[in-house]
Amino acid sequence: MNTTEIFLIAMAIIFTVPYLVWRLGGTDYFAPLVVVQIIAGILLGPGVLGRAYPDYYQFVFNAQVVQSLNGIAWWAVMLFVWIAGIELDLKKAWQHRVESGITAGLALGAPLALGCVVALGMLASAGWMGPKALSWQFVLGVGMSCAVTALPILILLMEKLEILRQPIGQRILRYASVDDIAIWGVLALILMDWGRVGKQGLFLLAFAGLTWAFRHLMRAIPERDRWFVGLIWLALCAFGADWSGLHFMVGAFLAGAVMDADWFDQAQMDLLRQHVLLVMMPVFFLSTGLRTNWAMGGAAVFVAAGALLLASVAGKLMGVHLAGRILKWQPGEASIIGWLLQTKALIMIIFANILLDKQIITSETFTALLLMAVASTMLTVPVVAPKLQRLKALIFRAA
Repeated sequence: MNTTEIFLIAMAIIFTVPYLVWRLGGTDYFAPLVVVQIIAGILLGPGVLGRAYPDYYQFVFNAQVVQSLNGIAWWAVMLFVWIAGIELDLKKAWQHRVESGITAGLALGAPLALGCVVALGMLASAGWMGPKALSWQFVLGVGMSCAVTALPILILLMEKLEILRQPIGQRILRYASVDDIAIWGVLALILMDWGRVGKQGLFLLAFAGLTWAFRHLMRAIPERDRWFVGLIWLALCAFGADWSGLHFMVGAFLAGAVMDADWFDQAQMDLLRQHVLLVMMPVFFLSTGLRTNWAMGGAAVFVAAGALLLASVAGKLMGVHLAGRILKWQPGEASIIGWLLQTKALIMIIFANILLDKQIITSETFTALLLMAVASTMLTVPVVAPKLQRLKALIFRAA
């Protein structure tokens, strides 16, 4: 077979396997299709399929096919992160800045601290820290991975729970939006390359100047043109960030963060996010799965994943409960908000991919973080749904 035919076999596998598991297995309650696709990516990777059927794995996922899949995955994840940046609503966060600042700060700080403790424990053994990392970069990177909230997946889960447009849903989005800014800011700090700090400074200065011109242009043109201009802006910002040594996904997020959601029809933006998830992101999940590694032994990776999961969930709940006490929330409110904010999935996987690309973490650490992200996301709906049933009045309480 030629490369095109093998590529199409790989694409058929990527879309068929998770869909059948999701549809026939009825997993939607605890594992939405997007989570099943992430798990399928892991199972189709070298650690599972590659070990069980090495010849078949090498035939389908050969170097030429993987290179083609990676190109699709890069553009898919750039689009996804760009949309996440656009959907940040910092105006409402500013209107409620005291409440948002306290909640977001504690929701981020507590799991970050616990995650850093776990990372320090991992440093005691070889094989977790990447070859180009300093100890503080590894510790802060792993710690922040435990603190991440996946805003796009949070939106999907709250839609499923029918609270997205309710007051509590909008409050949770405010907290997650503030945390998103902090997360990408910390990532930029971790990625600062003092050997290329001049290039990075030049990119940030150019970005600031061009943003002013870009925003004026976007306000002046009709909406149908804004989509095309926005995509050109995305490609340019991603290129500039990667050229400077930050990473193309940092550029993609910045490209979206300086855009206003009200420049676009909300229904069309929702459709674009859903279409990117449907058509392109499964390739990213497979590409992510191909990067998993169990070389240190499955037991060590699972132990690390368990410790990271405990730090992530416990830290998020502790931080939000403390915020609830300070702000005098109703009983049960902090538990619902904390469980929803601990959703990891895509953004943490993207975050970990960047750390792996920059060799701050190893493939083994990446695998542990990936398992933690999947487990935390699968816990969310089964835990939150019964709580919401018991506290229906809470959904409609004004912010």
